[in-house]
Amino acid sequence: MRLGVISLGCDKATVDSERLVGELVGHGAVVTEDLVHSDVILVNTCGFIDAAKQESIDAILAAVRLKQTGDVKAVVAVGCLVQRYKKELAEEIPEVDLFLGFSDLHHLVPQLAERGLIDDPVARHPGVRQLLGDQPHVRYLKISEGCDHTCAFCAIPLMRGKHRSEPLDRLVREAQALEAQGAREINLVAQDLGHWGRDLGLGGPKLPDLLQALLRETSVPWYRLLYVYSAGVSQRLVDLIAHEPRIVPYLDMPIQHASDRVLERMRRPERQRTLRDKLAWLRGAIPDLALRTTCLVGFPGETDDEFRVLLAFLEEAQFDRLGAFAYSPQEGTRAMQYPDDVPDETKRDRLEELLEVQRAISAERLARFVGREVQVLVDRVADPLDDGWGGEEGATHVGRVQWQADDVDGVTYVANGGWSETGSFVRARLTDSEDYDFRAVALA
Repeated sequence: MRLGVISLGCDKATVDSERLVGELVGHGAVVTEDLVHSDVILVNTCGFIDAAKQESIDAILAAVRLKQTGDVKAVVAVGCLVQRYKKELAEEIPEVDLFLGFSDLHHLVPQLAERGLIDDPVARHPGVRQLLGDQPHVRYLKISEGCDHTCAFCAIPLMRGKHRSEPLDRLVREAQALEAQGAREINLVAQDLGHWGRDLGLGGPKLPDLLQALLRETSVPWYRLLYVYSAGVSQRLVDLIAHEPRIVPYLDMPIQHASDRVLERMRRPERQRTLRDKLAWLRGAIPDLALRTTCLVGFPGETDDEFRVLLAFLEEAQFDRLGAFAYSPQEGTRAMQYPDDVPDETKRDRLEELLEVQRAISAERLARFVGREVQVLVDRVADPLDDGWGGEEGATHVGRVQWQADDVDGVTYVANGGWSETGSFVRARLTDSEDYDFRAVALA
């Protein structure tokens, strides 16, 4: 069976796709990028915000068209959008052969076998997680599923359910497999990394225990922590990051807002004072820490003054990186009941202004590292047509330093990098910065 895959949404969804594809490969499937000539197309959908929902629907419809015009015999849709809207999707797009929510995924292999698309319903070999993408040196390890937070704007608990930690030994084995496939950087992801282990029994392992096990049982050079709520950042975790060089000094800690009234309405546990204290503690405890955050603008009832409070706090807090999005109502969430939604035009204006403020902050934060000698993880050879510092500016390689996460934080352009291979480390000196990117010169 030739299997085409369309994986949408966050890094956690990518892990889901890779695990699911690994199971199908264990039953004889062969992954192909040629969707037109696939036997089966698997679409892993996202349902987080309206734009993601529309992208998922468009992908399903595109797959259905290939079923009508190409060699495709079956279309399978899974993921968050299907979990929430399976009945509606089945009614609107009956051409899809299988809609499977998270609790139905065990039916995938039997259903494909019943349709004659998998020759042997018994696995030929244990399913090994399959790389989706072209960078085996950068991988993601999802350590838990679901979420116990009750944020008023978020539908993830409705789609993913309650928080469930993956067992420690299983995560260690998966990390070892990723290393064997070439991983040089493993990014730990979950809805909240700090919650890992809370459901594994009194006195059971917690996030620092998992990290120590990963460090002990693998030799992966870089581990990075993404999506840690401030309440889950413990003294033990901070000490580990501060003293273990293989855990990069980087935390992705979403705050969403800085107005106490908006935070309360969002059902977020933090307040501006506690956020300020936590940031000061982290920066004092972890040398050269890079902090990334996420903010939500245009939440129902957000006044212009409260938006200004958020901007002022960002100027004070000086996050190194920031992701932001405008609020969109999600069915089933508490915020859907709020009658005072902000006009879409105002949301767009606020989002644009916030991102411009953060662009200047990020540029200033990056400049403090210029002159440092660093290790650069090479992601690719520079393209002469790069709009950045490639080509005529002399960059030979494009990579990232420890303060830059894959895909979201900018890159480092390296000159005089010789013939360094993708996934290797190059010692370099940072010579310049601009907005989100560095320029560097490789050292002999």
